Amino acid sequence: MRFSKVVLPAAALLAAPAALAEEEAPTLSTSDNGFILMSAMLVLLMSIPAIGLFYGGMARAKNVLSVLEQCLVVFCLAILLWFIIGYSFAFGPTDGFLGDFFGGFGKIGLAGITADSLSGSLSEYTWVIFQAAFCAISACLIVGATVERVKFPGLILAVGIWIVLSYAPLAHQVWGGGFLDSTFHCYDFAGGNVVHINAGVCGIVGAFMIGKRHDLGRTVMAPHNVAFTYIGSALLWIGWLGFNAGSELTADGISALAFINTVLCPAAAALSWMAGEWMLFKKPSTLGTSSGVVAGLVAITPACAFVGPVGAIIIGIAAGFICLWGVHGFKKLTGIDDSLDVFGVHGIGGITGGLLTGIFCAPSLGGQGFKEGWESIAGQFYGQFMSIVITILWSLVASVIAFKVADLLVGIRVSPEEESEGLDLASHGERGYNI
Repeated sequence: MRFSKVVLPAAALLAAPAALAEEEAPTLSTSDNGFILMSAMLVLLMSIPAIGLFYGGMARAKNVLSVLEQCLVVFCLAILLWFIIGYSFAFGPTDGFLGDFFGGFGKIGLAGITADSLSGSLSEYTWVIFQAAFCAISACLIVGATVERVKFPGLILAVGIWIVLSYAPLAHQVWGGGFLDSTFHCYDFAGGNVVHINAGVCGIVGAFMIGKRHDLGRTVMAPHNVAFTYIGSALLWIGWLGFNAGSELTADGISALAFINTVLCPAAAALSWMAGEWMLFKKPSTLGTSSGVVAGLVAITPACAFVGPVGAIIIGIAAGFICLWGVHGFKKLTGIDDSLDVFGVHGIGGITGGLLTGIFCAPSLGGQGFKEGWESIAGQFYGQFMSIVITILWSLVASVIAFKVADLLVGIRVSPEEESEGLDLASHGERGYNI
């Protein structure tokens, strides 16, 4: 919120303190509230149907419904967990040492929140559902790393634990005035750390702990419906406009900057991915170009309000090439079967965008300036780097705990026979295509 300085005549000075207090008291802005409700709708679109179609198209035909079901159920679980405990852990009131790391128990079950409660110029309910949509899409991203061999109840339990142990605390540390924000003064406008690196690390941990698909390298695993993936990427791009522009929480010049950067960066990333793929494999693919769009969306997420349009284009070009390596080179380097390249796109894309934010936020490069606490590119880059390192370590530990507990309680991998049959039939008793 911005307040202009008011000069009062001498006769009004006695009334000034009360008048100014009344002026500065939080009040509901119906325009801000409406803008964020509409933005929340767009973010919800990113989970269902966008990510379901994007991932579902890349799976084999015998697993398409299992992917859609996993996305839908994870979405529903994330929304409910956010209302029950996640919002309190992220944005609830707390004091002392623990307050650096999570928001406490003061708003469990949205305790104390009513239709009259405000968060700045928004209804607090609006703030709750907007942030719930962020939690949901983050959780759904994890699904892509373990498809075609994960045990359904094991995935649901592991993701639920991850939301409580990793997503909500990191949201508090970055957006709730906690450790990462107060210590490293990092820029993360809409979730490079909280959403993409966090989910990417969880995905690759899950993929490693579950193990490779048993027929990997012995049979063709081409996407069964690239048209689904194309539609999913297009819907993600549309939803991402609410994701990024809405994070300004008001319709002003910064939200417009975030909006245009969320158009420019993915466009540049799609073309650079296509160019790289064309050079490497002699033909550009729709799957690759669609993946480039998502890589650009990921990379601009932490940066969209802090860099200029030229900076956004450069970030997009870099993200396209780097995430193309993430999908091919990184996977070959590690040997981890991250089925749909969650870490290759979201983890590496988030790291790329986060680091480049520390460079292109510089006013000399068209950016909006450094965060309070830093006065140079070197300082801001250090803050971005350290926040990314802590995010990776935090998510790594939480994700290992989540999948280990799930494995001990219900198991996290289906049998080889069920995997061969396909999870549509083995886990859900239905087929995506009855032909």
